[in-house]
Amino acid sequence: MSGDRCVFCAIAHGREGAGVVLEDDTVMAFMDVQPVTPGHLLVIPRSRAEGLADLPEDAGPRVWAVAHRLGRALRLSGLRCEGVNLFLADGEAAFQEVFHVHLHVFPRFAGDSFRLQADWRVRERRRLDETAAAVRTGMAALGADPR
Repeated sequence: MSGDRCVFCAIAHGREGAGVVLEDDTVMAFMDVQPVTPGHLLVIPRSRAEGLADLPEDAGPRVWAVAHRLGRALRLSGLRCEGVNLFLADGEAAFQEVFHVHLHVFPRFAGDSFRLQADWRVRERRRLDETAAAVRTGMAALGADPR
């Protein structure tokens, strides 16, 4: 999807309306139109980035810093908020639906409808170590120090 047809690009550049909560030169935070719970927010980089591979490394920390601040604000907002989730889906297999990086920030409370179902079994140490080695290989391919 090009930036011309991306709804988040349109919001970031003022071509579409949104319930904006915070904005600066790098990021924008606004209300999700399909909220999991009341107070569900999205934090996006203003620049076009379909997925994490496209997100400039200097924009990522700003997205997370804003999400951190919004999570704290949700607890003080008067909205029902017994906890907060930060959720980022990168790619179709991860359930990304709008292909512009966005970090969900939403309040949680007992009995809300949000669920993540997975196989949460404890894994063998050998398998965990093998998986860690594979991730370190990926880090080396990025030219990053794995420490």
